[in-house]
Parts: sequence; C-alpha cells; structure tokens
Amino acid sequence: MVQSGEKWGIVMLMGEYLHNLDEKKRLIIPSKFRSELGERLVITRGLENCLFLYAEDDFKKIVDQLKTIPFTKKEAREFMRFFLSGATVVEFDKQGRITIPTTLITYANINKECVIIGTGDRLEVWSSNCWNDVYQSTKDNMSEIAEKLFDTCII
Repeated sequence: MVQSGEKWGIVMLMGEYLHNLDEKKRLIIPSKFRSELGERLVITRGLENCLFLYAEDDFKKIVDQLKTIPFTKKEAREFMRFFLSGATVVEFDKQGRITIPTTLITYANINKECVIIGTGDRLEVWSSNCWNDVYQSTKDNMSEIAEKLFDTCII
C-alpha cells in the first residue's frame, strides 16, 4: 500500500498487489499508486525479468544520470540499450489501466496474473510465477543481505 505524503510526510510507493492482465494487454494499477505517480508514466524493462514503472519526472532524472556515464564504456552502452529501448510512455485510462506493450509482456514472462509491488521510487510489475520464485529465493537470505548492505542498524 502507498502511504500518502499527507499522512506520513513522505511520498513512497510500497505494498504488493495481485492483478490480472486482460485480453487487451491492460493492467489495473491500484488507485493509491496512481495518485502518487501522476497521469503519465514510463514503463520499461527492469532487472530480473520484471518491468519498472516510473512517474515521468522520475524517469527523466534517471535518463539525466545515464547521460553522465561515458558512452565509450561498453557496459554503459549495453545498459542504456537494454533499459531505454524498451521504455514507453503510458497513460491511465478511465478505469486506471495502462496498456503494456507486447515486447515488455514477453520480456517479463507475463501470461495473465501479475504482481505489482512498490519499491520506494518505482513500481515493479512481475509475472506471478516469477515474483513467487524471486520472493522464495530471497526471503531466507534477508539477514545476510541486510548485514552486507547496512553498516548500522536501521531496521
């Protein structure tokens, strides 16, 4: 669930929702997420075979950061190709749905059931099966992951 700025003093996308992709490749985005994201979004290939969904202004900030990486570095070129070639601007319809391009559906192995999760500054859209696999493989390692990432206790 998204905690709104009015209630908590922060703007953050968080929570987990299960939705289905319809026959026209449309996906309902929960209303709490829609109010935080605005009307125009960018959807693109994410990491680990999910899709990343950003508010348009947040995506522009990422592109600005990518522009600072020298294109002479092969890994930079490869990442930019991967990340930006799949990027598409989408808008919500009256029912709060977005249409996901076929290339992105194929990339994320989405058949019908999707899991939409908030990760702070973006949404991730996963096929239900892929999300369950990632979740199961990660949940038992959270202590080790937290230890590697954080020098001091923040949790």
